Order: sequence, then C-alpha cells, then structure tokens
Amino acid sequence: MEAVVASKPMIKVAAISGSLRKASNNRGLIRTALELTKESIDGIEMEYVDISPLPMLNTDLVVDGKLPPAVVAFRQKILQSDSILFASPEYNYSLTGPLKNALDWGSLSPNVWADKAAAIVSAGGGFGGARSHYHLRQVGVFLDLHFINKPEFYLNAFEPPAKFDSDGNLIDEASKEKMKQVLVALQAFTLRLQPKN
Repeated sequence: MEAVVASKPMIKVAAISGSLRKASNNRGLIRTALELTKESIDGIEMEYVDISPLPMLNTDLVVDGKLPPAVVAFRQKILQSDSILFASPEYNYSLTGPLKNALDWGSLSPNVWADKAAAIVSAGGGFGGARSHYHLRQVGVFLDLHFINKPEFYLNAFEPPAKFDSDGNLIDEASKEKMKQVLVALQAFTLRLQPKN
C-alpha cells in the first residue's frame, strides 16, 4: 500500500532589499533566505524583486492613467506574491529612500500590498537595524500589510564573530538558523491569512 504524503501548500514570497548596493549585508540576508527556501524549507517559492529600476515617485510620470513600465513590472511581482520578506537597513533611524519609494509606488490604487503577510529582517551596526523595523511596520499598517510578530531578526553585523564575508554573504550559522525560523513563521502566518477553500 502506498502512503500518501501531504505536502504544505506552496506560497510565493517577494523578497525586497532596501539597500541597492550589491555587497550590502541586507542583500546578503535576502540571498540567504533564497538559499534556505531552496535547500531546507518546503512550500515556499521566493523571488528577489529588485527595486533599483523604479523611478522616484512622481505622479507626473503617470500619463493617461498608465504607469511607467518599471513600475508596472514591479507591481505585478507584488500582486503575484502571497507575502513579502523585507530586508530593511536602517538609515537615520528609518527605512531607506529606495524602499519607501517602492512602498509608495505599490500603494497607488489599487494597493498591491493589501492583505499580504510580511516579515522584516535587517543587519547593521548598533541595534542591527531594529529601528527601521518600527517605521516600516507603521507604514505597513496604512498599507494593510500584516507583519509577523515573532521571531524578530535584527543582526549587529559588526560584533564578533564575523557575520558576513566581504561580499555581504551571511556566514554565521546561528543567524542562518534564525533566518530559517523567520521564514517558517512567515509561511505559517501567510497560510493563516489565506482564505480556506
């Protein structure tokens, strides 16, 4: 007799880094999340969504109701996702300009962020980017994003032992395990928010 193995439903996660720098530790967090979803977490399909092509928000760029092509492509990626993973570096106690710009483009009617689960991870000095989490959560309330509460992930990138290599790749195994816990929590919360069929 063959056993039937029930697999978890597949969710689609859009992964967004608020840092545009290639060797950024926050982009390294996204690369780690992508690796983990391929190697050790079933039921998550994750895609990195690059926000660097987005023009700065200027509604004069909306001509005859049409958005710029880069904005249309970005919004489509968000619409196709079930949830969002933000890697949010902290600039001056807040989120970065490029990330806020992406949030604003996505918020134009119809708001593509609405009713999606989300999680925030960050790496930096001091508090590891934790203050950016608070601001991003406040913006998310208005955008109808629903953030996981736990676990929180903010990593002091400069405390020994080394957390990242010179290319911004996460090399700390304990931090990778914590990232895995964030992804599992995001997956569970996303499934909770989805309507039952």
